[in-house]
Amino acid sequence: MSKEVKVVIVDNDPELLNKLKGIFCNMEGIRLLGQFEEAVAVVEFVRENPVDMVFTDIVMPDISGISLASELHKLPDPPAVVLMSSIPGFSLEAWKIQAFGFVEKPYTRASVVRVVEDYRKGNRSLEIRSGQ
Repeated sequence: MSKEVKVVIVDNDPELLNKLKGIFCNMEGIRLLGQFEEAVAVVEFVRENPVDMVFTDIVMPDISGISLASELHKLPDPPAVVLMSSIPGFSLEAWKIQAFGFVEKPYTRASVVRVVEDYRKGNRSLEIRSGQ
């Protein structure tokens, strides 16, 4: 049995946040530790709680998912960051900042599950994950 994966999700769109929450709540071996509409609160949360993966939208009003990933990467034990966007060109930015993966919106259960499985296997998951 693989270890439980502790996940945090970030999206300023409450509807998409709920969709993602639903996907994670129905996945075996996943513990959803938190959901945030603002990225600024996430760095402090991750600093105080052991988190394995952070799934974050890229385009947000306070700080972008790319800035969030950069901040998290500075922590002593940084989580794997998965960037999510409907703009495929952002996958290159994800690669530049050493994000763990990129999921193209609208995300599907299958695309999210694939990234989590890659994490469990220790594979970096940066090819574009579209809904197909």
